[in-house]
Amino acid sequence: MATTGEKPGKGTYGCRNCGQSVTLDDHSDKMPPCPRCAHTEFN
Repeated sequence: MATTGEKPGKGTYGCRNCGQSVTLDDHSDKMPPCPRCAHTEFN
């Protein structure tokens, strides 16, 4: 599980609340809050 503010690495993560996908393109990118519902936990 990744949470907002962490740097989980490159990949696509799904919001645990609404399922919205968030893609990080670089290992230094920080996980943002979900753009759809502002939830902070991702799978």
